[in-house]
Amino acid sequence: MTKRRILHLSGSDVREFLQGLITNDINRIDDGLVYAAILTPQGKYIADFFLAPAPDGILLDMDDSLGDAVTQRLNMYKLRADVTIAQADLHLHRGLGATPEDGFADPRHDALGWRAYRDTAQTDDTTDWTALRVAHLIPETGVELTPDTFILEVGFERLSGVDFRKGCYVGQEVTARMKHKTELRKGLAKVSISGEAETGSDILSAGKVAGTLLSHTKDSGIAYLRFDRAKGEMQAGDATVTRADL
Repeated sequence: MTKRRILHLSGSDVREFLQGLITNDINRIDDGLVYAAILTPQGKYIADFFLAPAPDGILLDMDDSLGDAVTQRLNMYKLRADVTIAQADLHLHRGLGATPEDGFADPRHDALGWRAYRDTAQTDDTTDWTALRVAHLIPETGVELTPDTFILEVGFERLSGVDFRKGCYVGQEVTARMKHKTELRKGLAKVSISGEAETGSDILSAGKVAGTLLSHTKDSGIAYLRFDRAKGEMQAGDATVTRADL
């Protein structure tokens, strides 16, 4: 399991503060875990995370590599709002099957099980989360989700990570325009792989770059593709790659 950083946000303005920043509706937290992102004003990805209700505030669960940048940005935006941001002394636990009493169903996909936040570290997790992600086309921080990513190209709507009715947030205008006025020409797709290829390998179709191979197992993967070029058998390193979603 990748290392996570968990923040505790509290104060009388915390919901209003988050509502103006994140891609999802913070009020969904009343029903469980919320998956969301923070974007640049140009609508590009900065960070993705989960928000969980806590007795005295809200927990923000993100990949540890995002921790410093997100904390800095939250502090920059809060100005005089009554919001306190602190490191939470908690650890993420994940599992499949029935959700425990202290857990929350992962909102991205039923196959991803549950998440819980506990005082001690998890030592019994043997799930192949990469294989599950690849099987269900779930993007990962730092692999499919990188700076300059547009969240609709990586499936945020399908992952319940964006709300188009909640009102304004940073980057909302660009995201709404992509939703209502354009057809996506690039995005994530499942691919079948025969042979050896490394993460980050260019995918070539008829000698032209058609995309990039990202998370993958031995015989399947997630690719970021230019859809007009991603046709038939393609090459990535020494592997043959074909779209598995056509």
